[in-house]
Amino acid sequence: MAYKDLNEFVDLLRKKDLLHEIDIEVDPNLEITEITDRVSKKYGKALLFNNVKGSEFPLVINTLGTYERLNLGLEVDDLDEIADDILEFMDMGKYVTLTDKVKSIPKLTRLARVFPKKVKNGACQDVVRDADLSKLPVIKCWPQDGGKYITLPLVITKDPETGQQNMGMYRMQVYDNKTTGMHWHLHKDGREIYNKYKALGHKKMPVSVVLGCDPSIIYAATAPMPKMIDELVFAGFLRKKPVETVKCITNDIQVPANAEFVLEGYVDLDEIRIEGPFGDHTGYYSLSDEYPVFHIEKMTHKKSPIYPTTIVGKPPMEDCYLGKATERIFLPLIKIQSPEIVDMNFPLEGVFHNCVIVSIKKSFPKHALKVMNGLWGMGQMMYTKMIIIVDENVNPHDLSTVAWKVFNNIDAKRDLIISAGPLDALDHASDTAFYGHRVGIDATKKWPSEGHKRPWPDDIEMSDDIVSKVDKRWKEYGID
Repeated sequence: MAYKDLNEFVDLLRKKDLLHEIDIEVDPNLEITEITDRVSKKYGKALLFNNVKGSEFPLVINTLGTYERLNLGLEVDDLDEIADDILEFMDMGKYVTLTDKVKSIPKLTRLARVFPKKVKNGACQDVVRDADLSKLPVIKCWPQDGGKYITLPLVITKDPETGQQNMGMYRMQVYDNKTTGMHWHLHKDGREIYNKYKALGHKKMPVSVVLGCDPSIIYAATAPMPKMIDELVFAGFLRKKPVETVKCITNDIQVPANAEFVLEGYVDLDEIRIEGPFGDHTGYYSLSDEYPVFHIEKMTHKKSPIYPTTIVGKPPMEDCYLGKATERIFLPLIKIQSPEIVDMNFPLEGVFHNCVIVSIKKSFPKHALKVMNGLWGMGQMMYTKMIIIVDENVNPHDLSTVAWKVFNNIDAKRDLIISAGPLDALDHASDTAFYGHRVGIDATKKWPSEGHKRPWPDDIEMSDDIVSKVDKRWKEYGID
């Protein structure tokens, strides 16, 4: 059953003892970050701050900061369930015969119900007030940050040519009570839509920012969706129920009706301003640069809303788990384009785009190179600075075994591939912004047909009968 709103999910966390409430006054300037970082590093609970200095609203953070809470938020026992669900819908073999088509009707009916449902009134508009960001408990995350940041915003825009809405998550530096930065960097959909408005000669671009929704909507805003799919449609698929939306007061954008807060306004297409620095998910400060400015005209909210936020920095943190959700949920789509892929792992330390480990069913010489280049050609996979390829019998989530294979299986001249290409805007290691060099590591067993003429040794493994014998007698040995 889909969560009605963020409040309902927080109530569930409270009932399951997965939420710690703090009633004493806490400062949003760095103190909340330090508390949350300590809890996050110990894989601790979600945190609800009921008394944030300078604000009437409570603040919730780290709600999805463990695998348990992420699964709970997306209403699954395991993230692979969502991947399997997507694969079921995409298996065209199930729709071939008339009988198959009839059997598929219930599933297709469900698919028809994922589209947002427009309603006339929404709880997010219970209170309508003039813009005043000083009322919100916006945090300053790290000492060298350029200011306070709204860190969990769902930024909704509308394509001026197609009318399709887009929802993304872009940090927003608070400049004053009515303006923020809008961190639309080069490769983001929000930036593309912004450029369309400019090309058409518009002076203003309508934007609405949603703060606080049920977990499926929050996750959908971070998901690397194809441009033709509205993130609110994907959220409806995840929650198995349409997202109810309501029209904003000052523009034609539809926002989730049960959101906690909505900031309505516009981006002035002739205005840019210095944004940053910001302590980012890479664990380093991203540099200051020029970005568009968001002007807030109205702020609406529920009668008793909760302000949601998150922090990013050295992993593990809450954003790492959202990244893991993407890894599992989108694996089937990657497999469609590269069916030789068995599994993949984006280690938390790689902060989403710096490293991926891929196991493949190798079937021809230099197969690993084909997979590397294919992945670098897939959407946001182009940012991946290191791709490690291992054989299908290697679990990519077993980092010790992967390291053993890499350290022992590669010949540097033969198995290291340097590729020039685009990099994430937050990458600081390259000499140039937005592009640089990526490395592919082929740690698979080498074949004679790949030029390796010497015998390749087998892994040391015990015989199955001895393993079974020791399993049966283990208690007899008296070993704890």
